[in-house]
Amino acid sequence: MLLSPAFTPVGFADLPGWLEDDQLAAFGAFRRSAFHVLTKPYRSGALGVAFDAFGPAYAEARERPAGSNAEARDFFERHFQPALVAPKGREHGFVTGFYEPDVEASPVRTETFQVPLLARPADLVDIDDQNRPAGMDPYLAFARQAPQGLVEYFDRPAIECGALAGKGLEIAWLADPVDAFFVHVQGAARLNMADGSLRRVTYAAKSGQRFTGPGGILAQIGEIPLEKVTMQSIRAWFKANPQRVDEILWRNRSYIFFRDAEVDDPALGPIAAAKVPLTPGRSVAVDRLLHTFGTPFFISAPALTTFGGEPFARLMIAQDTGSAITGPARGDLFAGSGFDAGEVAGVVRNDADFFALLPKPLFAGNAQ
Repeated sequence: MLLSPAFTPVGFADLPGWLEDDQLAAFGAFRRSAFHVLTKPYRSGALGVAFDAFGPAYAEARERPAGSNAEARDFFERHFQPALVAPKGREHGFVTGFYEPDVEASPVRTETFQVPLLARPADLVDIDDQNRPAGMDPYLAFARQAPQGLVEYFDRPAIECGALAGKGLEIAWLADPVDAFFVHVQGAARLNMADGSLRRVTYAAKSGQRFTGPGGILAQIGEIPLEKVTMQSIRAWFKANPQRVDEILWRNRSYIFFRDAEVDDPALGPIAAAKVPLTPGRSVAVDRLLHTFGTPFFISAPALTTFGGEPFARLMIAQDTGSAITGPARGDLFAGSGFDAGEVAGVVRNDADFFALLPKPLFAGNAQ
């Protein structure tokens, strides 16, 4: 498997802020992936980072946990070669933020709680090039099993108007349609139930249509200047214009289905696409078609200061993905769970330089 020319090898001295970063926190995230792959290996991305090349690093991470930041830094410097990742169509890469919302919920519909989160329907079918009907949009990864065969699944307007009513899919009820929409955007949530218990829901599947963000729509129709689009400004607009919520949100046809998940460690986030709990401030979502889960990325975004007040320069581990995360130097930074994490994640829209830490075996025989 050939390594993509999108990677340009550099030295650790070329990573701005490498010596000041806390690699021990990133090591913990990397180690969780190291144990997961014993059960199911990650798929190698199209940029040529072969999963098998991580073998020695994963083995040591499992057998010898780092006890200090110095040991963690030594681990990464021994096993990996940093490489600048070339962006596609722009001078720098780009980062946004995501988080796990924390919302009030009810197990049953009430006068207050009337917006459902739905489980995966029985007639939702995964599709690919092997079973996709002729003429169906090649983007679609899900379809509906209908009497006449596989057809495009119901979209958001159809579902919210009752296309799935009466099927018993409701796993919880929220009070606010905007809160529910952002749970869909984030793909997970912690639910504070009326009886005082804590539940977690996470992504199970989706209707399959393309995601259309409300921020882009509001900018397009002149309601919010594009440079001022944040989660906070979007929420403020919805609060000021409640009669237009459906008008805007229904232009995003994609709909997310959920499943219950355990809350094993409240300090960690939900189990995401890489099948390990996300680590606040150390897990990053990447384009999974291009990159290989488990890859460490050192990300430098000098203008981003919402993570702790200092210019962002951190080692992150690729452990999630998203439909809006496309391209070699594009990332979504996991900020954590709850309101404060949402305040951080909601304003992240920054240029960033991506340095992939690639297993040294990938460079065997090449000049360094």
